Amino acid sequence: MKTKIYLIAVMLTICIWSSKAQFVTFDPSNLAQSIVNTTKQVIETSSTASNMINNFKETVKLYEQGKQYYDALKSVNNLVKDAKKVQQSILMVGEISDIYINSFQRMLRDKNFTVEELGAIAFGYAKLLEQSSDLLVELKNTVNITGLSMTDKERMDMIDRTYNSLKRYRNLVSYYSNKNIAVSYLRSRQTGDMDRVTALYNTNDKYW
Repeated sequence: MKTKIYLIAVMLTICIWSSKAQFVTFDPSNLAQSIVNTTKQVIETSSTASNMINNFKETVKLYEQGKQYYDALKSVNNLVKDAKKVQQSILMVGEISDIYINSFQRMLRDKNFTVEELGAIAFGYAKLLEQSSDLLVELKNTVNITGLSMTDKERMDMIDRTYNSLKRYRNLVSYYSNKNIAVSYLRSRQTGDMDRVTALYNTNDKYW
């Protein structure tokens, strides 16, 4: 069992190296928290829709910096089962960011939402991403064999719990996006503007 735990730690290190970064130099949890922080600033400083769009560009910039990391991590194959769960857990935080950024960018172009509503929606995304980031910190501490004093079984169980929790958050963010977009569909149906909204929110997207 100890050998298995060691392999997970080693494979996680390989995952990070393969994406040309390490937790110490590129921490996905820090990236997620940075996106959260910039989102909160956008909410606090935006008084108009155009103002919010301009302010949101910094959030998008952070996301694009992390996307290269996540794309590289996806290419790592042939991992042992538990190391695979660690990898997939990290990637789910990236997917949560992806759903948020891409959905919200479209909502910013949607006249069916007021500035106040957009701020509330962004706040909801920020809370979900922040909670996901916290789980990633726990995962990092769990995998770090020099960190928390835990038995091998406890570490394995913690990896499973974190993986399942992040999966729930990923699904919740997808659901949250769909519900908000559904509001726009309902409003556009009442105003006869369905074609524009349907074109804006491509129903072939994975989160719809």
